[in-house]
Amino acid sequence: MRVAIASDHGGINIREEIKQQMDEMGIEYEDFGCDCETSVDYPDYALPVAEKVARGEFDRGILICGTGIGMSIAANKVKGIRCALVHDVYSAKLTRQHNDSNMIAMGERVIGPGLAREIAKSWLGEEFEGGRHANRIGKITSYENK
Repeated sequence: MRVAIASDHGGINIREEIKQQMDEMGIEYEDFGCDCETSVDYPDYALPVAEKVARGEFDRGILICGTGIGMSIAANKVKGIRCALVHDVYSAKLTRQHNDSNMIAMGERVIGPGLAREIAKSWLGEEFEGGRHANRIGKITSYENK
């Protein structure tokens, strides 16, 4: 599995925690920034990562900003992306199992580093269940392809 990860200025600390978690899990990743604490625009980081995931250059993507909301909205504008905003382990688990999410977004101002690591670990460890859920994802994909 290859994961693309990025944050704006509001998610730098949790991004580092999640990178450590992926190192511990032996997951290959590439960090797409940002590398500053001054204000930057989250779409400048969310959109390129989402495009890389949509093109299949990466299997999954993780985005972090202050709340996760802006990153998730931006990522979901890219065709083929199913980015879930998650702030708990249960939602992270189910968004993989039921929604086949290929990206998640989190908010550093909403959750702490320990929880962010657990969310990433859970989400990265889960697979899509398919079955009745595949039909639902198919409906989203069909709509997206209109």
